[in-house]
Amino acid sequence: MKRRIIETADGSRTILIEDWQEQYHSLHGAIAEAYHVFLQSGLYKVNSTDVAILEIGFGTGLNALITFQEAQKRGLIVRYTGLEAYPVKKDELNQLNYVEMLGTAERSTPFQEMHELSWGDTHAITPDFSLRKLRMDFRDFSSGPAYNLIYFDAFGPRVQPELWTPAVFSSMYKALLPSGILVTYSAKGSVRRAMQQAGFLIEKLPGPPGKREMLRAVKPGISS
Repeated sequence: MKRRIIETADGSRTILIEDWQEQYHSLHGAIAEAYHVFLQSGLYKVNSTDVAILEIGFGTGLNALITFQEAQKRGLIVRYTGLEAYPVKKDELNQLNYVEMLGTAERSTPFQEMHELSWGDTHAITPDFSLRKLRMDFRDFSSGPAYNLIYFDAFGPRVQPELWTPAVFSSMYKALLPSGILVTYSAKGSVRRAMQQAGFLIEKLPGPPGKREMLRAVKPGISS
């Protein structure tokens, strides 16, 4: 499929898949969307300084990069797992401007390192931030309760409805610890119902720029 780099409304770039007319991030701002959906509505709500994160759709690595930066600011210990079936190509990564936009050009190594690390192994980016990338179809992933937070950043249900089903969300539910959180940019009714069928408690939240709503799903905690 034909792909090209485009600029979003906040100046940050993303990848457009022309055949689908679907992009990796919001046209209203790639960085703005990432902060709003995954940090402000997800990471900031985790009641722990030791956080295990699972990202469904590692993609460009933008969510991992901003999480890495925020972990450094807040003194968090983060164990990050990213799933990706089709890794972004090096020439595409070289055209993305996240390091410059985030004001971290002098510390660009973590972003480069994240993409150069081998798949399937756990790597320490710093003593407090580890990354494990798994190259696999999201539907093939299974885990017992191990994660505090899931970033669900798959391509939208319009183009990949098979990734937004009760079965996939049931797998994510099992992977979360009690009181664990799943956040996604989507607010479709079918997505909300699939989450509820999997057992999640659902919250509709204000969406990122250009989007009215988003969803946060919470796995119920252990009753006392």
